[in-house]
This record gives sequence, C-alpha cells and structure tokens, in this order.
Amino acid sequence: MRKPRRLLREEITSVAKNREVNVLHRLGYPDQEAQFFSLLDSKRSWIQAIVAHLLNLSSKNACQVAEIEEWTHGSFDVCVPVTDFRPGNGDEKIRCEAGAYAWLEGTYPDIPIPRLYGFAMATGETRRSSPPGLSPFLLDFLAATLEPSHSTCFRPPVPSKYIRHQSRMEVPGCGRLEAGYVLLEYVEDTKGKMLSSTWASKRDDVKLRANLFRDISKIYLNNDGFLSLKNRPLSLGIQDLENERIAIDRPRDYTYSTVDSFVVDTLSYHDNRLISQPNAINDLSDYIYQTSSLTTMRAIFSLFFSRELRRGPFIYSLTDLHPSNIFVDDNWHITSLVDLEWACSLPIEMVQPPHWFTDMAVDCIVHHQYNEMRLEFMSALTAKEELDRSRGSGDSPAPLKLSHIMALSSPTGLFAIFDKMLQPRFTNKCSDHDAFHEIMPWYWAQDIVAASTRKLADKRAYDIQLRREFEDEDCSTNLNSR
Repeated sequence: MRKPRRLLREEITSVAKNREVNVLHRLGYPDQEAQFFSLLDSKRSWIQAIVAHLLNLSSKNACQVAEIEEWTHGSFDVCVPVTDFRPGNGDEKIRCEAGAYAWLEGTYPDIPIPRLYGFAMATGETRRSSPPGLSPFLLDFLAATLEPSHSTCFRPPVPSKYIRHQSRMEVPGCGRLEAGYVLLEYVEDTKGKMLSSTWASKRDDVKLRANLFRDISKIYLNNDGFLSLKNRPLSLGIQDLENERIAIDRPRDYTYSTVDSFVVDTLSYHDNRLISQPNAINDLSDYIYQTSSLTTMRAIFSLFFSRELRRGPFIYSLTDLHPSNIFVDDNWHITSLVDLEWACSLPIEMVQPPHWFTDMAVDCIVHHQYNEMRLEFMSALTAKEELDRSRGSGDSPAPLKLSHIMALSSPTGLFAIFDKMLQPRFTNKCSDHDAFHEIMPWYWAQDIVAASTRKLADKRAYDIQLRREFEDEDCSTNLNSR
C-alpha cells in the first residue's frame, strides 16, 4: 500500500515516478517551508520593529503582523502582510528584485509597481528609501548598491534613492532575523485584483484582452531601455536548478556581450541537468533521445538568431510576468505589477509574448493558437510605438523560432518541444530517422558510454529511494518483522 506524500502544492503518490523533476528533493520542501514560516513567525516583534522603523511609525505597536494563514507565497518568496490598526538564492534574489523596483520607479515611473520602502541582505546590510528632499550628492550610486545595476547605453549609472541605513539588521530588543527581506507596499483590493482570478473566465473577451495587451505593451517596449548589468541574468530556471544542487557554472558577476555565448551557456544548463539530476532519464533509449536532442539544439541555434543582432541589444525583460503577478481593474487595465525578482536582461530576439496567453504549458502549445494571440499582442505593440523591424519583434519563421526559444527556456520542456515542433521541420524529407539516434549521441560528450552507465545507476537508486518514501509505515514494519 502506497501512502500519499505532500509536495508544496499537491499530494502525490505513484505518479511520482513519472515526473521529470527530482521528486525526492522536492519532498523536503513542505518541511523546509514550515520551518521557514516558523522562523518568521517567531520573529513577529522583529518584523513589526523593522516596518515601524522604515515607515517612521511612532512605535512597533503601531502595526501588526498577519497570522500565518493570511500569508501568501510563491515557490521562492513569502509575503507577510503587516498592517496598521485601521480596518482594512537569498541575497542575490533580493538585490535583483530591489534593483528592478528601484530602476523602474526611477526610469519609467509610469509603469505601475508597488512602492519599495526598503530591503536588507542576510549579511545585515540594510537600505531604505531616502527621506524627501535629501541632497542627491549624499546618495549612493545604484551601480554600487543593487544588482543588477541598470543604466542606458548613453548615460552614467542612475543614482538610487536607497541609502545605507544601518550596518546590521538589528533592532533594539528584537534580535536579528538572519535572513534578507524586501518591504513593499501592499496592493489593496480597491486598487486591483490578480489577473489570474478572471483570466480563465474572461480571456475570450476581445475588449478586455485589448486593454490588457495595450498596457503590457507599455511595459515591454521602451526605446532607450537597453541596460548595462553587473549581475548574471537570474531567471527562475537557474534558481530552480541551483535549488536542486545542479551546477550552473555561471558566476554571479558574469554578464554577456554576445547572444552566442548566452545561448551556449543556457544549453549547458540543460546538459548539467541531465548529468546531475538523478531521475533525468527513464532508460537507455531516453538517454539516447535526450542527448541527441541536446546535441542538435547546439548545432541549429544559429539558424534562429539574426547575425546582425548577435552583439545585442540585450533588453530588460520581466520573465515572470504571469497572471498572478499582474493586478488589473474591472476593465483589465493594469494597476500594479509585483514579483520582479526574475527580471533580467535578455537578447532582444528572446523577448517574446508570454506563453500563458494560450493557457497551455510550453511543451503543449498549439502554434497556430499561440500565433493568433501573438499577432494580436504585436498589433498592440505597434499601435503603441513604431517598431524598428531590425529589433526582431516581428521577423522570423515564427513557429520554428518561437519553439526554439521556448525550448531553451524550459529544462523539462525542451525535449518534447524538440520532438514535436523542431525536429519534424528538419527531417520531413528524411525517411531514415533511426540513423539520427545512432549517430548524434556520440557528439554530446566524449565519455558517452560511461555517462550512460552512471545515469542508469542514478535512476535505479532514485527509484528505490522514492519507493521507500511512499511505502506505508505499517507495511514496512510488518515486512521488517518477518
């Protein structure tokens, strides 16, 4: 008898063995989440004091921390509501998110985002919004403070209004949290509601969709929004892999000047996942299939990127712009954007409309349906600004190019996308497909046979350990007593 086990968002049983992600690793998430929530809950007094301190309240008793049941959270962060009594990867991630808020509010104040009051790192370094009227000569430069630091091609780094506030994250009588935080304005229901709460029921309303696309277009395009960064492009995919102890081999201060180097490094993440994730393959044929796909992806990528754009520009992109991070009014005009931690600079040809426009996972998208939405969105963009075709927004054999970009961005979706959308376009006139899988794996690595032996052993060990995790404790006891 198999007992169900709890993941962060669901219970799981025997289907665990069919999941492409490392379920064994993720079984530990609920306990880790509970421990982290318990730590935060034990620091209520500290949180009150920090909020009161940064907002210049009379005392920490002028605000209260919501109960755990009222907290909202994603996979990597938790929002702890702190209210007054009227009715109603750690430091890097914090630096990137704070940098995104600071740069947007200073450079494009028309983009609706919550106010950033302050932030701190686990090291104790704390920053707060400077008081009104403080001389700009007393401000630190954003480039020396936040990661990524943002500047345009033709301007020096933008001064930040977020100044050092104290050397350690300590408030008298409250101890220290020993974790970083970002303190943001709460988005009231009167200001807007999550788009995800109405997207499914109203996504076919042409008028609402037009309002939404027009507002998103204001966020997507800014002619002088080319950035100069000092932090690696930090995406959710990178954080997911590193969270499972899969090496990325990209230093935090590493940036890119060419598209080719960015794509090659991105493909290496997929290689590292195959090498390091214990359940990355199902069997030998799956190993051959995956290594063939990765080898070919590396061979064909230059076909999908313009030679004229291989040295940039790289543009600022909100890579986690999904419906729960967009707040809208009743007419679907955007009132606020949240969760900017995965904003980063990408090659301009990789900035594409969100795949959730079709309500499908990236490896299940029907391209003619996606392209209809894409063209509708692009018309909103061109209505907002006259686009230079050389910027890559409307070029390409769209289905192939979009498929390649989506595959690059999805560690688990790459192989299905390659098999269903990319490979058929190259081999539709080739009758002998067996030769492909007989030849291509040998060019993935020099030790292909030894690597396959290791991966098969990893999979066997993973399956045994996973089976033990789901064994009924009573059954296990009975078996051990015999």
